[in-house]
Amino acid sequence: MTDASPSNSYPGERLGLPASGSGSIARPGRRIAALAIDYVASTIVAMAFFGYNQFALPSEAGATQFAPMLVFAAVNVLFLPTLGGTPGHRLLGLRLHLVGGGWVGPWRPIVRTVLLCIVIPAVVWDADQRGLHDKAAGTVLLRA
Repeated sequence: MTDASPSNSYPGERLGLPASGSGSIARPGRRIAALAIDYVASTIVAMAFFGYNQFALPSEAGATQFAPMLVFAAVNVLFLPTLGGTPGHRLLGLRLHLVGGGWVGPWRPIVRTVLLCIVIPAVVWDADQRGLHDKAAGTVLLRA
């Protein structure tokens, strides 16, 4: 869902970002693909190290049913402040930045990840195509 505004001719204009190319707002296709890459990788790690079985019935899964999401959250919290993006972001040429510049620090990735794991904030966007998880954390996902 987007919030269209007549004062913006492109996403990121209000933030002083370019319309396209390096430093512009990451578009939904790349964001979703990066999310899919990260979640598939997290699921593979959970299967390898925690005995997660994605085909198990809920009654058989036990505590391991949350393993992929926990791995996903750990990857986000670890890589966002250190590498500027998750492996999926980096593979697709995206970087997480603080609005206004500077290092995102350790707490912003935690807030962003918790909200991303809730899912709802990630699918609600503003006119700049920033999800509520990014707005709450004061971050923006840009093309590298």
